Amino acid sequence: MRDETEGAAQQVAEQAARQGDASVRDTAGPAGPRGGPTCTPVEPDGGPAVSPGVPERRPGTPARPADASGLSDGAATEGASDSAGSPVLPRTPGPDDAPHPGVTSDHLGVTSAPGAAHILAPAPAPAPTQAPGDSPGRADATRPAGSPAHGRASGCKSAPAPAPTGSRPARPVRALADGALPGPDAAPQRSGSGPETGPDTSPAAASATGTPPHPLPWEELVKTALLGTDRRAAPVPAGADGNAPGALLAAAAVRTVRYRAGLRPAVPAGAPLSAARPDERPPLPRAARNRLAQLLAVRTAGGTDRRGAAPDLTELLPQWLATALRQGFAAPPDLLPALLDAARARTDLRPAALAFAGPRALWLARLNPAWRFALRGVPGGAAGTPAPEDAEGVARLWEEGLFAERVALLGTLRERDPARARELLATTWRTERAEDRLLFLDSLRAGLGEADEPFLDEALADRSRNVRSTAAELLSALPGSALAGRMAERAASCVSLALTGEPRITVEAPHECDAGMERDGVTAKPPANRGERSWWFGQLVEAAPLATWPARLGGRTPEEVVALPVDEGWQSELHGAWCRAAVRQRDAAWSRALLGAPGSPVADGPGAVSLAERAQLLGALPDGERAAWVAGFIAAHGLSDSFQLLATCTAPWAGPLGAAVVDALTTARRAGGYPWSYSGIMGLAERCLDPAEAPRLATLTQPDPPVADPPANSTTAYWTDAFARLTGTLRLREAMHAELTRPPA
Repeated sequence: MRDETEGAAQQVAEQAARQGDASVRDTAGPAGPRGGPTCTPVEPDGGPAVSPGVPERRPGTPARPADASGLSDGAATEGASDSAGSPVLPRTPGPDDAPHPGVTSDHLGVTSAPGAAHILAPAPAPAPTQAPGDSPGRADATRPAGSPAHGRASGCKSAPAPAPTGSRPARPVRALADGALPGPDAAPQRSGSGPETGPDTSPAAASATGTPPHPLPWEELVKTALLGTDRRAAPVPAGADGNAPGALLAAAAVRTVRYRAGLRPAVPAGAPLSAARPDERPPLPRAARNRLAQLLAVRTAGGTDRRGAAPDLTELLPQWLATALRQGFAAPPDLLPALLDAARARTDLRPAALAFAGPRALWLARLNPAWRFALRGVPGGAAGTPAPEDAEGVARLWEEGLFAERVALLGTLRERDPARARELLATTWRTERAEDRLLFLDSLRAGLGEADEPFLDEALADRSRNVRSTAAELLSALPGSALAGRMAERAASCVSLALTGEPRITVEAPHECDAGMERDGVTAKPPANRGERSWWFGQLVEAAPLATWPARLGGRTPEEVVALPVDEGWQSELHGAWCRAAVRQRDAAWSRALLGAPGSPVADGPGAVSLAERAQLLGALPDGERAAWVAGFIAAHGLSDSFQLLATCTAPWAGPLGAAVVDALTTARRAGGYPWSYSGIMGLAERCLDPAEAPRLATLTQPDPPVADPPANSTTAYWTDAFARLTGTLRLREAMHAELTRPPA
């Protein structure tokens, strides 16, 4: 019945909006069965509209005048009769009943709410009359002479009149608010004698019942919670204790329970799910399994406080996964959901987490949209890429897939078959958008080889400047490419040995950027505060093969070439371009020469103009040599400028590097250094320092000089907590490693 009444009321609103105020009128008439004045619309033929449940006027019955008082819902009473003397019984609308075009809210038992002003329009008060042929049972109670007419649609203002004797009260229905029906959880309107008004939502009414009369919209609760009850008035009244935040949270809890209670059960799957592919790897030892559960639980709880002395477990999960993968263990099935959630939150964990999770994680990912990231790039995955041997599936996904799926497909093929990936890209290269071509081209960095030169050379003529620059950068990384040869000729014409005096390098930068240089990736317009000639010169030297310079500069080695003086202030520009070339071409000899001795002053390095460039050069050195160079740098310069350099070193920091870090931390503490300046170094040390250094650090967990009870916010307390946390983390890492590598009993 409620759904039928709401549907009828909605059609009333739509019909009233179409007919306008001329055909739908609200008059001040006798009181209806719910205590409010009835409001009768007028049909085009001059007669009143008929509500559901009231028999329509029979043919031949005189039409009611346009100014007649309206009928109420209860006007058709039990025992009443029509003009022929037959009894008229009220009828409940059936599912096939449709409301009359002029039915108003009062005909349906809906009160005139303040928001329904555009549905019920005001009308002058007619004289009370009774239509001929109407039986006494259908006659309306007349309005006393001189009573004021109904003025506004925002609420009938006429005095209430008692309902006719024997009338049946209409079922209460929620009010129309702002022309729309309220939600299914809205409270019913009040009824009774007196003028009908909108629902009482005052704090007094709410406090009387203990709950607001209307369930609050979720959006209102969220807005107030975000802004705070001090800045936004709470939509719920505070209790007797005046606790507005508590009342807001209680309302949100009630709203949540209502939402959950209204959820419908899921439709059972049509066919049973296929079983996941078994994981043949051995299970984790019990101690290691418990440790993984601990690490995942801490991640879910939101981590730990960095100011305390307890280890930060959230940063140990990557190391635990790496060790478990090396040992070849399988993930516990009951921890797979938490592991997938962790990988979803941290993209750096995904490769190791998915490799450790195994085939069961892919099976779960197909059932939960939140874990679909696990299927990206997985051959044969439902939402990932097809297997490389599936030629038809690869072609279909490349032609019809989303951009992210196509990028994943190209990356997967590039790792397995670089030539096939390049050929697939060539099939649609000319029809791709410029931004898509740029990202597709960048995927060719993996497995870059001489076979890619023809395709990259064609990309040099691309319409997009960014695409041309990327193609030129990739070609310059191939020393045998035609572009590298052209750039070598241009750069060699700018750099030469002085013909007289001491051996030194002279530079003659290009005077213009011609069309050939632009085609080969040279950007003509320099950035702000940069001269054109130096800008063009740096790009030429950076793209030229480093093998060009020993032959050009008298057969000298890279160390000897870097040691040569450069006249006229071009040394910084020339050495900086050589640094970028060494990083791009991954040349260890030139990187070693440009880095120089680790003890040389930071500002006066032989080639690197910044610590960032030195860190990039270190990436071209072998791991052991890189760690030894950084250890020498720390011994000479301390830790203040070492963060970027330490980040390039492979963990664990063993041997000279670990000893250098511990010695530098000890020196900084004894020198009264500001402890918060070393927080980044301490964080790196917790993850990368060799656990064998824990005994040396144990002596640093005590205040120096000894203090019985240092203040909590003092420098001494911070250093003590930092060393205690570092020592505890190293011992925990050692225990984790033992749990994963200890042979079974």
